[in-house]
Amino acid sequence: MSTFTSDPGTRLGGRYRLEDRLAEAGGWSAWRAIDEILARPVSVITFVAGFPRLEQVVTAARAASRLTDTRLTQVFDVEDSWDHGYIVLEWPVGDTLADLLSEGSIEPHAAARIVAEAASALSGAHAAGLAHLCLRPDAIRWTAGGGVKVTGLGIDAALSGVIADDPELADTRGLGQLLYAALTGLWPGPDSPELPPAPLVNGELTRPGQVRSGVPTALDEVAGRALALPGFDTEAAYQTPAELAAALSAAIPPVQLPTVAMQRGRRDADRTRASWPTGPSPAGYRQAQSGRSFPSSPRRSPVRVAAVSALVLVAAAGASAAAVHLLHKSPSTAASSKSPAAKPSASSQATVIAPVAASGFDALNPNGDPGDENSNEAANVLSGNAAGWSTQVYDGGSSGPNPTFGNLKAGTGFILDLGGPTTVKSVTVTFGSVPGADVQIRVGDSSTRSPANLAAMRIVASADDVSGSHTFTFESSVTDRYIVIWFTKLPPEATTPDKFMAQIFSVAVRGTS
Repeated sequence: MSTFTSDPGTRLGGRYRLEDRLAEAGGWSAWRAIDEILARPVSVITFVAGFPRLEQVVTAARAASRLTDTRLTQVFDVEDSWDHGYIVLEWPVGDTLADLLSEGSIEPHAAARIVAEAASALSGAHAAGLAHLCLRPDAIRWTAGGGVKVTGLGIDAALSGVIADDPELADTRGLGQLLYAALTGLWPGPDSPELPPAPLVNGELTRPGQVRSGVPTALDEVAGRALALPGFDTEAAYQTPAELAAALSAAIPPVQLPTVAMQRGRRDADRTRASWPTGPSPAGYRQAQSGRSFPSSPRRSPVRVAAVSALVLVAAAGASAAAVHLLHKSPSTAASSKSPAAKPSASSQATVIAPVAASGFDALNPNGDPGDENSNEAANVLSGNAAGWSTQVYDGGSSGPNPTFGNLKAGTGFILDLGGPTTVKSVTVTFGSVPGADVQIRVGDSSTRSPANLAAMRIVASADDVSGSHTFTFESSVTDRYIVIWFTKLPPEATTPDKFMAQIFSVAVRGTS
């Protein structure tokens, strides 16, 4: 008989309805739940009365809740009641690194970029005093929008009782293990239930380039230094996630082609698995995890499809090269596996066009907003910086929470300059993960920030309640210089539901220049 005080249907805090228990072990239980106020799925961890590490888990969760990096799973709510404590987190979507590797090898530079993003995110977490300590293939996810998400920061270690004398070094070695796995499909150690162990020679780990052909020498060296493998002196081994992130960025070709596509022939694209403690944990957790089928993400259609997920990496301003790199399989294998029925769409045949500039576009409040809707963040979208761009945060003032810009105006936007008149067929935008944004795509020949110019622009596509990756396809090609992603309604801010903010992480423009 379970000793947990919560059961399916239980409402916590008057808003979180528990639905499916995903795992349980050692006095805690992980759930899929619904936030009934915001009508969205969330993850919830509950505890038995008197759970011995409740204080450590709550402390870690509250520390994680103060971090704003979207590459880290967000903590929404914490209740530290000794009798009925719980933690509410962002519902994890996308495929884990273990999922990706189970489907085939990953192109080395794409693999390195995934780990580089995770290392960069953890570098920021360490600067705020928080470590992961339980990095395993299930702790890194590739989201539907083509981004990286690190799950379990601080919380996994607290649940499992894992500590480290040097947390930065411990996470650097953990990232090194993930890099090795991403490059080879093998785990550099005996403690991963998802991947087979990497081979040893005379008791020493074999370097990635000796296990898998095609691993670039630079990445082989970075992995070796991240794991402090033989052949590198102590001083050369990386000591922090920041050092590893910088080394990976230097090892990846500096001029990235606009798109890195992940092509998979999945039998069930909508399978998503909750990621819970991946470090040392009671056997009951592993048993519970392996014995369950995980629910599909509520945000996706339950129809079984063949998935194609893309990480859009917009090239630097002025870049003219455009191509698609397959994340999985070699080019010859990928070409031979194409189904005759899987015809590329018209938008996928078009050239990816790199905008030459971008900025915020507060056309309805040009004189009252000197920052022009966070224009200082716009370059992140063009450079592939995972921090992305966001609108300012709005609330309803005295009238209460309001997703329509606090009753201040009817919209705001993000403008792209294509450098000259350009024929555009589609625009793919990666928004934030919280649904609720109503969006128009407008085009025009002027970037003047004024109500008159906004009114003169044509609306060529629109969508309501968008989140994640969304492709706006035009009924017919349009030719203009400027594209505006115009928000008429904002989604709630993930950590403060009574405030509203939209996010853009990447934009892919397809057409002919």
